[in-house]
Amino acid sequence: MIRRTALVAAGLLLVAGCSSGQQASQNRQGQAGFVSGNGNVSTFAEADRKPAPELTGKTLDDKTWTLSEQKGKIVVLNVWGSWCPPCRKEAPDLVAAAKELGSSVQFVGLNTRDLDPAQAKKFVQEFGVTYPSIYDRDGKALLRFRGQISPKAIPTTLVIDKQGKVAGRVVGEVTKQTLLGMVKDAG
Repeated sequence: MIRRTALVAAGLLLVAGCSSGQQASQNRQGQAGFVSGNGNVSTFAEADRKPAPELTGKTLDDKTWTLSEQKGKIVVLNVWGSWCPPCRKEAPDLVAAAKELGSSVQFVGLNTRDLDPAQAKKFVQEFGVTYPSIYDRDGKALLRFRGQISPKAIPTTLVIDKQGKVAGRVVGEVTKQTLLGMVKDAG
């Protein structure tokens, strides 16, 4: 019994990396092991860019979204969860960057580990998110990005160039200015 209690306590400490207060209790319902990054920015020279994996999924408004259909456009992919405080903090910057960049850049969210899509929809409404988000309850879509996105580092944002290759990555919160610079560099 003591060993099990120690394991549960260790798991809760891991969750604390991307939660506090009310969100911590939500994390104990399915988001164990997720931690926030530190905002580390990586950019990749054109010759060093790796292709993004195929991503297809149902959005929160029940439409199909496919990454390969976006070729010829820069794509900003943001991995988030409504239960994640850093995701809530960066949401206004993502919305502002999407608005400033307009239709020349396709923004898409990858909502992961929300047990109920209603939680994700509430987040989208609260922050005025106008771009689509794929609902990835079980994290299967996220796992396709193994090696490019750690499944435990939420939020993470990728900038994918017009050829479908990863041009940049932010592990942790992203700011509007950082994102605008990364998109410019990817073009």
